[in-house]
Amino acid sequence: MKRAGLMVLISIVLVCGLFARGAQEKMVLRLGHIRDTNHPTHLAALKFKELLEGESKGRFEVKIYPNSQLGGPKEMFAQMQTGDLEMVYGGINTFAWIKGGEAFEITAIPFLFNSYEHMRKFLLSDYWKPVIQKAEAATGIKIVNINGDTAPRGLTTRDREVKTADDFKGLKIRTAASPTVLKAMQTLGALPQQIPFSELYMALKTGVVDAQENGVIVVATASLFEVQGYYIKTDYIRDIETFYMPVSLWNKLPKADQDMIYNATEVAGNYETELTQKQLKDAYDLVSKKMKVIVPDLASIQKKLEGAFDEYEGTKWPVGALKKVREMQ
Repeated sequence: MKRAGLMVLISIVLVCGLFARGAQEKMVLRLGHIRDTNHPTHLAALKFKELLEGESKGRFEVKIYPNSQLGGPKEMFAQMQTGDLEMVYGGINTFAWIKGGEAFEITAIPFLFNSYEHMRKFLLSDYWKPVIQKAEAATGIKIVNINGDTAPRGLTTRDREVKTADDFKGLKIRTAASPTVLKAMQTLGALPQQIPFSELYMALKTGVVDAQENGVIVVATASLFEVQGYYIKTDYIRDIETFYMPVSLWNKLPKADQDMIYNATEVAGNYETELTQKQLKDAYDLVSKKMKVIVPDLASIQKKLEGAFDEYEGTKWPVGALKKVREMQ
């Protein structure tokens, strides 16, 4: 009897030891993004790594892959869907590029959001929450946190001054893989081409395209001023960097770990916002020395784009969403 009791006790100790060891096993989170290592997005990713590894006492290890090392947004989303990547830190605009995320095309409508705060307020609202839940179920990708300001998109050209909507006519411009952005450029008379961000510099240098539309911080940190002559301050589309994970992985995590990850993303996203505001002035200072800066007639551009996206109401995003955005200003 004593021997049997001892064996039971030993079994319990071994099982408890295995559970304890399992609980302490290190989990590696690979995080990809498309920005260079001087960009606020990368610095915020490093902050996330520091916070999560410190708070978990090394139980989580975060490996960061910048500069599109793992591909562009669509490729990284695909890797998360197949379980080959644990995290992405990238724009909420890009979530619309995959099947199931189409509602987020609303984030790429020119001149819709007047500030970072306005955009984040809408995306985190109770009104938009069911849209997020539906997109997560359709894509298998969890939106962990929409947090991290980015510079609003402007326009650069090699040798053309763009001062009014008419100046877009015939402009060979690289755009992101967004139907909304493509539609905007086509409506303005430009000739948009989709080129991966990792190939953008060479495409501009070799004349494959003559223009592109990214924020001034990207122009500065990616040295696009070396191959472009004009910066046109349109500030026409905003974006928010967003932390993504596979839904399947997120659901396996204990609540305590989910909270730990979310809290780290909140601090890291706030850090990106702070860095963006600091770098904006420096970026504009640099760009103004390297390029001719033009403040265009925005009213003419806005007028040309009126009604361009009406067909998406009720097909890509819910009917009434645009009205709701404007009410939250």
